[in-house]
Amino acid sequence: MRNIVILAGSSHPILAEQIASRLGEPLGRVELSKFSNKETNVEIRESVREKDVYIVQSGCGHVNDNLMELLIMISACKTASAARVTAVIPCFPYARQPDAPYKRNGAMLSRIPKNAFFGYTFDSTPVNSMPPSPSVETRDPFTAALSRIEENSSSSSISPTDNNRSGHCGTQTPTNQFGGYKHWIARSGTLVANLLTCAGADHIMTMDLHDPQFQGFFDIPVDNLYGQPLMIKYIKENIPNWAQAVMVSPDAGGAKRATAIADILRMDFALIHKERRSQHQPHKSDMMLVGHVKDKVCILIDDIADTSITITKAARVLVDNGAQKVYAIITHAIMSGDAIKRIQSSVIDQIIVSNSIPQEDHLQQCLKIRVFNIAPIFAEAIRRMHNGESVSALFNVTDLI
Repeated sequence: MRNIVILAGSSHPILAEQIASRLGEPLGRVELSKFSNKETNVEIRESVREKDVYIVQSGCGHVNDNLMELLIMISACKTASAARVTAVIPCFPYARQPDAPYKRNGAMLSRIPKNAFFGYTFDSTPVNSMPPSPSVETRDPFTAALSRIEENSSSSSISPTDNNRSGHCGTQTPTNQFGGYKHWIARSGTLVANLLTCAGADHIMTMDLHDPQFQGFFDIPVDNLYGQPLMIKYIKENIPNWAQAVMVSPDAGGAKRATAIADILRMDFALIHKERRSQHQPHKSDMMLVGHVKDKVCILIDDIADTSITITKAARVLVDNGAQKVYAIITHAIMSGDAIKRIQSSVIDQIIVSNSIPQEDHLQQCLKIRVFNIAPIFAEAIRRMHNGESVSALFNVTDLI
């Protein structure tokens, strides 16, 4: 391949070496280091002028440092007159953080206090602002509902002095101990997309974004490769009697991903649903199985395993309902905190993960972990992109990898 340079960041050099080896190209020479104050230093040691540059950097380990290193590498290549710079990010960082503290069903996220929104009004004004004129009627669509909530609540309302101190003027409105302000969350997804674009990236290549709509944050092309062909290939080659197994999604959000694989393999499908039954503890959910798994081999499918709480609880539900054996296939196995110990002590018989994140330490700590290699699909995608061929063929065809 002519006029191509593959550079490796410090997050996953082994994967970058495997991709380059698959393409028959040597890794480009780049020196990555830290100054004494921990600032990142990047030196490109070969010419990238008018070349097609691919920088492999996964969003794992020290995520913030690796992201900054990727940005500097992209900028350095553009400054050195690279024709095109593609950021190859197998595990995309900051892709899980939502833009609003709500779930799809309208419920607040568990990390937000359940009463955080009570008392919020649109007529909140700064402390030094003048109160509204008595002749002007202030209509608040939430006032009636909030009044009913306060009447049913056993807690007493705050005093007018505290209300003024909180920055509320004019007509007194129900507030609470959290200050009566609505919670807002930074749009980190948009920020990361803008950073990559401003650094000079011309193209993004990643795999199994947690939310496919994340691609809409970019003004440049994004290729979101699927781990589905690799999962199907592993199931056919390594799981005995897979045709009689049941494909299971550990939550409703991953149902589409699991059903797609189940349809291709013509397997049965089951879903684990989180149901909130308690009114006193609305953030505590009960896991309920939808489907039949008695005396069946179950295969859990998910895109990310961080603390592994969801996947291990789902496996317990399956075993309690008579599952004979439980496999779990994960694309991005972050395994932070006590995740490895949690998996080791769980009822999961085997967990299969990709090498989008380095797994060498995890393999030594847990004997249940198996790894499938994503380097072939990224190498094929890079080859096709460099030669101007279609990448969509990689979404379903497994014989290419």
